[in-house]
Amino acid sequence: MSNTYFAFKQFVINQDRCAMKVGTDGVLLGAWANTEGAGRILDVGTGSGLIAIMMAQRSEALIDAVEIDREAYLQAMENVAACPWKDRIRVYHDSLQHFVKEFPGLYDVIVSNPPYFRRSLKPPSAVRSLARHDDRLSYESLLFCSAQVLTKQGRLAVIIPATEITRLAEIAYFHGLYPSQQVMIKPSPDKKPSRCLAEFTLERTKGCKESVLIIRDKDSVSYHEECKKLTKDYYL
Repeated sequence: MSNTYFAFKQFVINQDRCAMKVGTDGVLLGAWANTEGAGRILDVGTGSGLIAIMMAQRSEALIDAVEIDREAYLQAMENVAACPWKDRIRVYHDSLQHFVKEFPGLYDVIVSNPPYFRRSLKPPSAVRSLARHDDRLSYESLLFCSAQVLTKQGRLAVIIPATEITRLAEIAYFHGLYPSQQVMIKPSPDKKPSRCLAEFTLERTKGCKESVLIIRDKDSVSYHEECKKLTKDYYL
């Protein structure tokens, strides 16, 4: 892998203009989010366009991707134009809050790898800070807007720090969104969960399906079988 691009099986992500590079979080969300029966998908904070392109590979849906940072938006446009599913992906240089007002419509699936360093020391790069902190897209804004534009059976899928899932679920409940699936992600078998994949719906379910995903085996080098199975259609 070069720092300027990341090659997947069916597409390449150029990332020289993006503050946030291709990482495990985005790949896991793109591979995990349920796209079954989806006609329209919204990717919030698309960055390089990675998750939007993964959604296109996994579905026949029309996909809207929103990105507030101009350089990342231009990079996403470049990556989408070069991918096999470019005719089904539209990229918008906009905030989520403004987008849902200007382009009304409902989505079957919303995906987001949202900013999450709320109280940490901010990095010196303003662009990287925008990508990693929730100054412009808080959990509250993401959940409020998502609740407005999801179809009745729609799904919101996110990946967040494992320590944030309780707070996110509480905010989601306030906005009428209920947890339906939750996957705690462990870097290795003996490590505590570091991330959580979570799905929310507008309809209450009988219970939230919970599971664990391990990224690497005990040697911390080889990918765990379940992780390889999840990402097999993407990683070379």
